[in-house]
Amino acid sequence: MTKLNTTLKEAYIDPKHVLYGLFIIITLAWTTSKITSYIRTRKDQARPSTPNLEKQSPFKMPVRKPGVWTPIPFKRPTPPPYPNWSVTDTKPLPYRPFRYGPKYNVTMGLRMLHWDDWIELDNHYMKFHDLKAQRIAERGSKCSYTSPEAFDGAIELLEELCDYLPMRYPSLYMRTEVGLDNLATGEQFNIVERPLKEDPMQMCARLTQDDLAIMFEKPDGQYYLLAGSILLAGFWRLEDKLGMPLSEIHTSGDVPQYKEKLEKGMMNFFRRVMPDKPVLRNNYFIQVDDELAWSSSIGDENSEGGIGWFTAEKNKAIQHHWFRSERQSLRRLPRSGGVVFTIRTYFHPITEICAEPYVPGRLASAVRSWGDDVSKYKGKERYQDVLLEYLDKKHEEQLAGGLDMAKEEDVRAYPY
Repeated sequence: MTKLNTTLKEAYIDPKHVLYGLFIIITLAWTTSKITSYIRTRKDQARPSTPNLEKQSPFKMPVRKPGVWTPIPFKRPTPPPYPNWSVTDTKPLPYRPFRYGPKYNVTMGLRMLHWDDWIELDNHYMKFHDLKAQRIAERGSKCSYTSPEAFDGAIELLEELCDYLPMRYPSLYMRTEVGLDNLATGEQFNIVERPLKEDPMQMCARLTQDDLAIMFEKPDGQYYLLAGSILLAGFWRLEDKLGMPLSEIHTSGDVPQYKEKLEKGMMNFFRRVMPDKPVLRNNYFIQVDDELAWSSSIGDENSEGGIGWFTAEKNKAIQHHWFRSERQSLRRLPRSGGVVFTIRTYFHPITEICAEPYVPGRLASAVRSWGDDVSKYKGKERYQDVLLEYLDKKHEEQLAGGLDMAKEEDVRAYPY
């Protein structure tokens, strides 16, 4: 009997211990779930996602025939002055829109745009302004043109810029009864007289550091490039693309995986985007000359054929390698229905951006992650040996100097 009692006592489990055990298991599961969720959130925050274009919008896309737009009573929010903006001291924002490998994903990469930040100006303004003026004088309608059916849309964009810029950059622009004045250059813009003194897209171009393009829907449901001022594009010419539908613009430029991964989403975006839902995206290229307006390495801008990376000198010294990044905003104009692109180029020597923490290692990984199609499109074969050797060297120097890779997301999150 004593042995039986002892056995029963050994087999007995205190209910309190069971409860404590369950509590510990539940707590560990909850903690693990929270940590996993936090890590995923951090990763997601570093990646732009395609915005829901209809979420929280008071407007709905009107039922309409293709090519017929019903104006929407939307007024862009009034921007505050850019804090302490200076035409001499405000540095360009450090966009570094490249990610670690091992895989390079071809996506639209859209994220929501805050209205205050629609147009970005900095202390490269005068350089861009003077180069644009030179390009307009030399090339005229080859790089700045408005089709007759797009005139109202171009005027609407000009009106938007004349309203936004003096409020956002009051030390550079002053609003007038007929348009605005440029306080740095002394230029006066009259946007109400008819006829205008020049093409409205040329006037728009003189006001920003961005290249500009407007696409309009036609009765076939396709969006066509009908107005633009493409002065500093580096690798493509407005005269080649003007009047083309959206898909042909991309396929004629051999954009990698456009048909497979981009066309459907892009067409849906253009059909659904509303005036109150502007978006942003970034891209990047390597260039092996220092010419902002047109990269002569890919051929003569006036050539009727033979333009491409195959003409570029192979493996030039690293001092000739430049990092070219575009910040593109897209928004629909509420009156005309045109979809406006602003294309702001940031252009820096590779040696300059590689002085920044984490940049050499991440850029090297990104370049190595390009597939064959992306590599061909970006001209990798012409510069990869010199570029990657330099990036690897600089990355090793940063690691030897104490660079903490675990802190990168805190210091430099995508797309910066």
